[in-house]
Amino acid sequence: MEYNVTDTEDVPVTDLSEIAEIPPDLDIRALDEALGTENVSLKLWYFEEDEEIQYHAHSEQEEIYYVLEGEFSLKLGRSGEAEFIEAGPGTAWVASTMIGHGHRCTSEDGGTVLAIGAPSVEDPGLDPHSLSDEEIDDARGE
Repeated sequence: MEYNVTDTEDVPVTDLSEIAEIPPDLDIRALDEALGTENVSLKLWYFEEDEEIQYHAHSEQEEIYYVLEGEFSLKLGRSGEAEFIEAGPGTAWVASTMIGHGHRCTSEDGGTVLAIGAPSVEDPGLDPHSLSDEEIDDARGE
């Protein structure tokens, strides 16, 4: 594949509440599957008020998020040092490997976040509270 184009409205919505192994119970559009990407994960996440992606980290995947609609409260950083930041449409943030991150929708009308992750690997969430600074620094080559 040299290129591919899709309209996001043509990508089916997946209700994650129907898939027991995959928290959280949100709706997503798997744009990466529709586009056939090999190295990048690309999802649209749809939130209702107070729905969230809990604070977690990944051992291999770096993630970038971009708020398309709604207001969110972000929790970013190492365990014990995490900051809370308010984010609205047009806000982008990155979560490096081994660094804790999570976000909760705070707007009454819900919200939409574009999530980009690379490499596109099975990388289940880690508990940031279980990671020592030494483990984090070693894994990140610091």
